[in-house]
Amino acid sequence: MKKNLRIPIFLVLIALFLVAIPEVAAQCPMCRMSAESNLQNGGSAGKGLNNGILYMLATPYLLIGLIGYMWWRNRKRDDAKTPEQEW
Repeated sequence: MKKNLRIPIFLVLIALFLVAIPEVAAQCPMCRMSAESNLQNGGSAGKGLNNGILYMLATPYLLIGLIGYMWWRNRKRDDAKTPEQEW
């Protein structure tokens, strides 16, 4: 595939995935019923439940990003230390 076509194709695929995703509920039915009844009674457990779900969702991405950044930084440092060989 030509190098200049990669980015537009990637953007089109991302747009298709975003359009095709239906609205989803973040909780199982029992958790949802519990959270809704708690919110109707004036509680705030439902908000905490949703925040916990988002926290669990974000953690793996942050860890992978941190590992990738550390790898990139160490590789860049190693490339700077390696002297050029002249023959």
